[in-house]
Amino acid sequence: MKENSIPTKNLLRWLWHNSKDAKGQAIANIVIGVSDVACQLLWVLACKHAIDIATGAAEGSLMTTGIIIATLMTTEIALRAVSRWIHAVIGNKIRNKLRLKIFARLMKCDWLHLYKRHTGDLVNRLEGDVSSITTLITETIPSTIVVFVQLIASFGLLFCMSRELAVSVVVVLPICLIASRFYIRRMRKYNREVRNSDSNIQSVLQESLQHKEVIKAMEQNSSTEQRLEALQGKLHEQISRRTRFSLGSFTLIQAGFAAGYLIAFIWGTAGLRDAVITYGTMAAYLQLVGLIQRPTMNLSQYIPGIASSLTAAERLYELEDIPLEQQGANIMLDKTAGVRFRNVTFSYEEGSRKILNGFSYDFPPESITAIVGETGAGKTTLLRLLIALTTPREGEIKLYNSNERYTVSTLTRGNIVYIPQGNSLISGTIRENLLMGNPDATEEDMREALHTACADYVLELPDGLDSPITESGGGISEGQAQRISVARSLLRPGSIMIFDEATSALDEDTEQEMLKRLTEKKIGKTLIFVTHRPAVIKHCTQTLEIKRTKA
Repeated sequence: MKENSIPTKNLLRWLWHNSKDAKGQAIANIVIGVSDVACQLLWVLACKHAIDIATGAAEGSLMTTGIIIATLMTTEIALRAVSRWIHAVIGNKIRNKLRLKIFARLMKCDWLHLYKRHTGDLVNRLEGDVSSITTLITETIPSTIVVFVQLIASFGLLFCMSRELAVSVVVVLPICLIASRFYIRRMRKYNREVRNSDSNIQSVLQESLQHKEVIKAMEQNSSTEQRLEALQGKLHEQISRRTRFSLGSFTLIQAGFAAGYLIAFIWGTAGLRDAVITYGTMAAYLQLVGLIQRPTMNLSQYIPGIASSLTAAERLYELEDIPLEQQGANIMLDKTAGVRFRNVTFSYEEGSRKILNGFSYDFPPESITAIVGETGAGKTTLLRLLIALTTPREGEIKLYNSNERYTVSTLTRGNIVYIPQGNSLISGTIRENLLMGNPDATEEDMREALHTACADYVLELPDGLDSPITESGGGISEGQAQRISVARSLLRPGSIMIFDEATSALDEDTEQEMLKRLTEKKIGKTLIFVTHRPAVIKHCTQTLEIKRTKA
């Protein structure tokens, strides 16, 4: 996608649509901010009155004025304390809701489209970009509104005191507003470069830590560090370029504000010299100029944040271009299902090599099939079609039994039990891993599944089913992890079980015993093994050999 290809009005519409949960906090922040502005303006008037009483320019009670000033101070402290609480507690809740919403949608996205995006980039968007968007909605936009209220109110009060001074102080504001449009457009470009580089760095970190054993074994520590260092250098240069531009713009605005303050000071001292204003009015001038220039300064500081948030919104908006899988109620067959391919043709890209070309085959209910073939022949693709991660370009795939017949889709996925190659356990306990197969499984169900998968050793561990497992099954061997994965799959309600080299880490005796229990014990399943091992094939009732297509 080209940079800045999404119109700003579309991003603002997207932000409005996704700010439903944050509107309450945004309104609360606006109310608190406007109340704080009112306290500041009353403070200015109270201080002016106190100084004029002290210098004899006005009559009144210093005690009463002091109580008013103390009350205003206390109110401001309370308002800012409430604002901090809202930011820390409610802000985090809203951030989590938005992250969950986007994460939930990603998990429902079409697998093939999602597969093309790097996991590290997606995580970066879910973390950094969601935080940036939440800050924009709940803090930056409310603060910007409050700033405008403060600017208008302070200008109005100063205008009542001195029209000429008020106009001369805010003359820099239109210039700032005109320049901000160019500034935001340029900053969006810089921020996208920075965010993309940050995503690339996260991708390298994630991949390197995930495959640390391979990197160590291949002695690629130095090259991996060099790759990361190069990406960090690129990010550093991009941040430096963005900072130079930002500082240059900020310096020009600062110079304009300094000139405005100098004008107010000279104006006030001249008025004191000519005895046309009081000391209290002089103090009010300086305070009001500060109240006018401070929000304008804040606006100049919010602009980079707004530009960064628009970039974040653009990156999250792009995720909505990923199409969703078919959604709806699950279709579960009452009896053990079989699968029939009929004239299926599939390629990953239009015009690319056809992985399957006019492929037909039948996996009857309760059959045991071995799928064999050379690497790259299409075994993995066949499994992805079975699981409905992808769909055929031509032909049909049907789930069927003696009474029912359905086209394979995401809605029929519940009938499929998939045991992938390698370690697929999650960190937690063995019990938690088993319950992923069936949250309602009883202790007896889990014991029976472990026995069928030759994983009875679990019950002999000190903590039994509650034995902990670290990331990627750490703490147990690869073979032990495979057996737990098989036991977990046996708890699933689906009647078609797909083993993708799921016994590759087992020794021959354990493998033979597991296959015997799976195939000879009537478990009411259709079994499909993707394998290169002859020991597996001899337990199967049919063998499918897939050959690599040429076209």
